[in-house]
Amino acid sequence: MTETTATIDPREAAHFGTMAADWWNPDGSSAMLHKLNPVRLRYIRAAIDRHWPGDAHGFRPLAGKRALDVGCGAGLLAEPLARLGATVTGLDAAPENIAAAQAHAAAQGLPIDYRATPVETMPESGFDLVTSMEVIEHVADPAAFIRALAAKLAPGGVMILSTPNRTPLSRLAMITIGESIGGIPRGTHDWHKFLTPDELTALLEQAGLDVTDSSGLGFDPGRGFTLSANKAIDYFLTARHRDD
Repeated sequence: MTETTATIDPREAAHFGTMAADWWNPDGSSAMLHKLNPVRLRYIRAAIDRHWPGDAHGFRPLAGKRALDVGCGAGLLAEPLARLGATVTGLDAAPENIAAAQAHAAAQGLPIDYRATPVETMPESGFDLVTSMEVIEHVADPAAFIRALAAKLAPGGVMILSTPNRTPLSRLAMITIGESIGGIPRGTHDWHKFLTPDELTALLEQAGLDVTDSSGLGFDPGRGFTLSANKAIDYFLTARHRDD
C-alpha cells in the first residue's frame, strides 16, 4: 500500500462495502447509525452555531460554506449537511457506499460530490467544516488520518469528530451487546483500536489543532441516544486550527 492511502484498511472498507445496499434502511444493518444520526446532528448544529454565531434558528447555517465528510458511507450525514446549506463533498473507502450515496442523493435532488477517494489523495483543501463520524477507529494509521483531515480544514474552519472510547463499558455496549443483539453487524468493531478522548486530543494537537468542545454520547431507555457529560461509551470532539 502506498503512503498516500496508508490510512485505509482494505478489510474495513470491504466490511462496510457489504452494507451499502442496506445503508438507508432504518431497520437494516445500519439501523444503529439511523438511531445515532439525530443526536449527531444536534451536536453538529450546536458546534456550528458556536463557531459561526448568527441565527441559531435558521434552516441554512452552512449557506456559502464548504463541508467535507470523510467516511461518509451512503450519505446519512452528508445529506443533512447539504440541507443545512453547505456545498458538500463526501469521501468513502468503499466504492459500493459511494454508488449508494450517489443514487440516494440524486433521488433527493441534492448535488453532493461523492468520491471513492482517500482523503490523503484528494487535491482540494480549504473546507470550512470537516466531519468524520465513527471512522477513526477503522483506519490503519490514526495519526496520519488526523493530519490528513487537518490539511483539508480551512483557516477559520471547524472539525467535528466522533468515535467510541476505549473502556470496559464501550466493549460491553458496542461489541458484547451491540454486535450480538443490538443490530450492529458482527466484526464491525475492534475494541483495541478505540481511542480515548485524551489520545484523540493528543493526535489533534500534534496536527496543529486545538479542541474547543467535547461531549459524551449516552443512552436513555426512554429517549434513545442523547448528549451526555459521560464519555465512557462514545464521544464528540470539536477542533480548530491553533492559530485561528
